[in-house]
Amino acid sequence: MKPRLFIPAAGCALLAFGIQTASAEPPYLDDRSTPETLIRSLYNAIDRKEYARAYAYFGNPPAKTVEAYAEGYADTENVEVIVGAPSEDGAAGSIFYSLPVAIRARNTNGEEHVFAGCYDFRFVQPSVQTNPYTPLMIERGRLEPTEIFSAEAFPASCGEGAQETDVLLRRAERLFADVYDGVCSADEIGIEEEPESHTIRFNYEYDAADAPPKEARLFRFLCDRGAYNEIHVYLLADENGAILPLRFATPELDIQYENGDTDGRVEGMSIIGYRAEDQLVNSDFDPETLTLTSHAKWRGVGDASSSAQWIFRSGAFTLVHYEADPSYDGEINPETLLDYNTGP
Repeated sequence: MKPRLFIPAAGCALLAFGIQTASAEPPYLDDRSTPETLIRSLYNAIDRKEYARAYAYFGNPPAKTVEAYAEGYADTENVEVIVGAPSEDGAAGSIFYSLPVAIRARNTNGEEHVFAGCYDFRFVQPSVQTNPYTPLMIERGRLEPTEIFSAEAFPASCGEGAQETDVLLRRAERLFADVYDGVCSADEIGIEEEPESHTIRFNYEYDAADAPPKEARLFRFLCDRGAYNEIHVYLLADENGAILPLRFATPELDIQYENGDTDGRVEGMSIIGYRAEDQLVNSDFDPETLTLTSHAKWRGVGDASSSAQWIFRSGAFTLVHYEADPSYDGEINPETLLDYNTGP
């Protein structure tokens, strides 16, 4: 799935502090102290053709490279902006903002285009940061064409109270697209599905008994789909909003068949180690039990298969159950190879 990004029409840029003539370069501005000044700094950089600086203001850049980002503004002459009052939503260690804006962009051919909508931001509290330090960053822009360049074009709401959910989802989509580009073929085969998302409340094993629960976000993305199996990948946003792809402990099997043929009788099966797998087959997450399961069919009739179960506890997924049926005998009779299913 490719992330949905706003791309200015006809290569338009957005925002400046007043119309500039083609020969008048606006004064340099680089101020990340508030959402308003950060947006002004973004379009000051675009007005001055300093696209690397503009690109650096994004926590999730709207293009894969600076060069690709700059191409979107090749025909831009200058830009103006009107900003409203930002809304704010706090979370553990972070503050999320949304800012209403109206944009008027002028192309080199004299055409003007107007857009209005919201920008979302994330600010990680300095007290919880380490090196390198991350300042206030733009997470995404949500702008649409409009006819009016005034405060009347502002949306009625930029989504107060939902900024964290939206921002984390957009960041997860962007990370999925970057990490699994060329690995997952869901887009290539025409599959478009929204990622499944769950909020997980938990505590670490070292937390005090009366400690308030922390929150993580689990995202499931479709990676591929075949005749009888679906492949999913998972991303987890921790309590501080950091997002990483997940890998799951999975047994590696040594299977002995009679005469070395999979059509023969199974003479033995044992675990000889564990792998870290980032792709799960026919998987599902139960938010009530915090249990993630997978069931991989080795062929369509399902008489040969493997199933696993992981439980989320103390901030991570732990393998607690694994069974397999390697027999290809037309019957479904899995053998349990691992069972530590003691609950969350």
